[in-house]
Amino acid sequence: MDEIKRRRTFAIISHPDAGKTTLTEKMLLYGGALHLAGTVTARKNQRATASDWMELEKKRGISISSTVLQFDYAGYRINLLDTPGHRDFSEDTYRVLTAVDAAVMVIDGGKGIEAQTLKLFEVCKRRHIPIFTFINKMDRPSREPLELIDELEKVLGLKPFPVNWPMGNGADFRGVYDRMTKQAHLFERTPGGAFKAGVETAGLEDPLIKEKLDAVSYRNFIEEVGMLELAGTAYDQEAVLSGEVTPVFFGSAVNNFGIQLMLDGFVEHSAPPGPRDASIGSVAPETPAFSGFIFKIQGNMNPRHRDKVAFVRVCSGKFTRDMSVHHMGDGRKVRLSNSNKLFGQERETVDEAWPGDIVGLVGHQDYKIGDTLTENPAIVFDEIPRFPPECFTYLTNPVPSKSKPFKLGLEQLMLEGVIQQFFPKDAPGSSTLLAAVGPLQFEVTQYRLEEEYGVKSVIEPAPWQFVRWLDEDGAAQLSSGMIHLGDNVRLGADSAGNPVIFFPTPWALKYFGDTNKKITLYELPLKTQPA
Repeated sequence: MDEIKRRRTFAIISHPDAGKTTLTEKMLLYGGALHLAGTVTARKNQRATASDWMELEKKRGISISSTVLQFDYAGYRINLLDTPGHRDFSEDTYRVLTAVDAAVMVIDGGKGIEAQTLKLFEVCKRRHIPIFTFINKMDRPSREPLELIDELEKVLGLKPFPVNWPMGNGADFRGVYDRMTKQAHLFERTPGGAFKAGVETAGLEDPLIKEKLDAVSYRNFIEEVGMLELAGTAYDQEAVLSGEVTPVFFGSAVNNFGIQLMLDGFVEHSAPPGPRDASIGSVAPETPAFSGFIFKIQGNMNPRHRDKVAFVRVCSGKFTRDMSVHHMGDGRKVRLSNSNKLFGQERETVDEAWPGDIVGLVGHQDYKIGDTLTENPAIVFDEIPRFPPECFTYLTNPVPSKSKPFKLGLEQLMLEGVIQQFFPKDAPGSSTLLAAVGPLQFEVTQYRLEEEYGVKSVIEPAPWQFVRWLDEDGAAQLSSGMIHLGDNVRLGADSAGNPVIFFPTPWALKYFGDTNKKITLYELPLKTQPA
């Protein structure tokens, strides 16, 4: 199979606790990448989940960083990007979604579509990313399957195509019926879900199905499958790839029910890497010149090495280790020598990579999120979305002798896009004003400063909820002192020196806009700001 055509690069998105990290682990199990799949609920006696590498993640049982996992399955090369499940880390997830060709949306069968799922779905929709849906936790009491399918269409505007259908519900869940092959797959539970589930297959009329299900479950199952067949909707591959139709799979990730069917369906029906928009127009993956963009930077993934990994999505051509490319962030040529494939915390040297692959480049200090690396300097990608911060806090170093590692740690975290730094006018000199999309990022900042740089810090709340950027004319008018700003409204600058204004409440922001019509406020900086 052609190297580009066999690539499948996707992210898993979900609301927290829908089972995203568990599904990631089970895909690794079925892909042969883990003989023993760690689960979020049983970490004390088993290895920690491979995709959750940060110590804080293991302690809290949540994913708060994005991880890249690569494995081979059925002749395909899978690049699986595990994303943060916590809503405070949605900006990191949005960046990851720029690097994928498809998404698997995990929905809790008992809860249906939840707030974070909806938010992430909107990002996929804007980017026309094909979405495959996995309705999870069918081994627990769940909502009616027809109700869940209906919700996908009503809430998300997606046309669902159930590839398989659940047989039973909750404790009576016995398997799924594959509508494409007309075969029922009856699963056997495995101890702790640590190994592949045993499967028996049977036709719809086989007495074995009636044997396995109680009378009510059997009757409901036969009626629902009949209704789906009467609806007569045919599978439409083109509509799937355009993001209009979502193939739907049912199962239980923790018990390995339905994982292989979902994985088989995904690799068969999702698309290989496609063209990307760039400064010169559309860049096809078959374009001979290598090109890619940095969508994530992560420092200190291995505590033994004080280094930084830049994650590059390969978009065209072929990557080879030691190649020289143009770094469009500063215009210089760089040699890509220290290239790695990342598996959680583990690293393996990468000698070559193709469009769709993710390469970790170690040790380059000048890389920033959004930078293009290319053999053809005419190619520049503009893929990375920016979002205005919603939370603000003052961070103080209580130990003056630790000022150097404190500064170094903050610089690293700002490069990673975890936090932003601002400079309010007349702010206390000993404190640093930080901003983020969600408050948990401040906790991570404190934790990582102490764990990775040996620096304790103190957090104090800042009085603002909003920051807006100003153009030169607006900044000049406000600096003149002729305009009354209002209580707790403050002028300042971002880390690139761009003028900003801080507002403490939605009312203060609206009042300022209503009374100063000639001053334009911007949600994002007009000049490029370090990510």
